[in-house]
Amino acid sequence: MDEKELIYYLTTEDRAEIEALLERADAVRREVTGDAVELRALIELSNHCVRDCLYCGLRKSNAKLERYRIESAELIETVLEASRIGYKTAVLQSGEDPGFSTDELCDLIQKIKDRTDMALTLAFGERPRRDIEQFRAAGADRYLLKIETTDPELFRRLKPDGSFERRVGCLKLLKECGFQVGSGSMIGLPGQTPEIIARDILFFKDMDLDMIGVGPFVPNEDTPLGHESGGTVDMSLRVIALTRIVTVKTHMPATTSIGAIDPAGREKVLKAGANVLMPNLTPAKYREHYRIYPKPARLPETPEESRKNLEIKLKKLGRSVSDSHGHSLKRRAGAVQ
Repeated sequence: MDEKELIYYLTTEDRAEIEALLERADAVRREVTGDAVELRALIELSNHCVRDCLYCGLRKSNAKLERYRIESAELIETVLEASRIGYKTAVLQSGEDPGFSTDELCDLIQKIKDRTDMALTLAFGERPRRDIEQFRAAGADRYLLKIETTDPELFRRLKPDGSFERRVGCLKLLKECGFQVGSGSMIGLPGQTPEIIARDILFFKDMDLDMIGVGPFVPNEDTPLGHESGGTVDMSLRVIALTRIVTVKTHMPATTSIGAIDPAGREKVLKAGANVLMPNLTPAKYREHYRIYPKPARLPETPEESRKNLEIKLKKLGRSVSDSHGHSLKRRAGAVQ
């Protein structure tokens, strides 16, 4: 699809065409990934952040947030528990937190790789080349760095202390250093247009990413954008479907943000091109404090209960749990598959 066709599907009000689009994306997903869903254990190790992004509850100016860092021993035990109950990938996520030194993080990575056979994904924000090279050398396999929007002006408004050029450069650097690389965008941002979203999708294709996460913008009342209306399920589904059709061989998660605005949101996304779920295994005492956006109240579940419930839901959708490590769908010289 070119930009014009993408904009058409982003703006049409013909429900039959939209449903056909979602079905087409689901067919592409089935052809390239099959019906098995990749489960990846998400662990939020710190909610400290030096950035001041206007949309994010972790922003450094949010004095209402109770900050935490998970101690290394507790973090490793959480990862080991995830491995014991069958997860093949751990996703370690935090704000941009200098409170964890590069050496500490590399030691953590090495211990996880020594004690499990799990694939390891990092999401620590922008880091210098030296850090990225050390993370890769320590054994990390993947890195997630959301760009949120590829419109330079909108990016500057949302991230007043950030740089669009530096963000793109960091994504390219991650690929150079041998990481499987993920990125993604938010849908429904103030000032976002169909034209901008279409260019986001084409950017994802040009970057030849391994994973793309698309979800709605969910306003947080403790941020400058807390009064905005936020994204919708309808537009998020359209963008996910179009992204699957355009990029084809990418892993695409049903993000937690879609579940924050629709209890059935993740199931809908799985039927519109997505093939990954990232259940949150952050210890309960920390989880409520990782508030990028407000999260719906849910009954507490143990990691085992969470996994069993997901398997039941997936079975109802005609899907199963993958038994692979979920490495890149792309074939590259020297890449881990």
